[in-house]
Amino acid sequence: QVQLVESGGGLVQAGGSLRLSCAASGRTGSTYVVGWFRQAPGKEREFVAGIDIIWSTYYADSVKGRSTISRDISKNTVYLQMNSLKPEDTAVYYCAACSTTLSSSAETYTCWGQGTQVTVSS
Repeated sequence: QVQLVESGGGLVQAGGSLRLSCAASGRTGSTYVVGWFRQAPGKEREFVAGIDIIWSTYYADSVKGRSTISRDISKNTVYLQMNSLKPEDTAVYYCAACSTTLSSSAETYTCWGQGTQVTVSS
């Protein structure tokens, strides 16, 4: 199995930036595709961005243009740089893997981290 650990969340004011990290260990061969999802209280888990082993990327419209997903394969780490943060970005952000396709559907990912809290104040 693969272990995923997110970090980099925290408190930030609107307009600020954060860089989230997802570090994988164990069966890192399950990280050909890695996605970022978020979940706010009372809402369903929402796709944010994804990246595959050849650096194909996919962004949700809500973050397109102000977020960048990248990866350092040698470090088994995927990053999500978020700029121009808005209060509606407040959520727990999860890293997901164990998918063979770059998908926006949470059901296609079977390995998940514990999440990191992002809170954006107005």
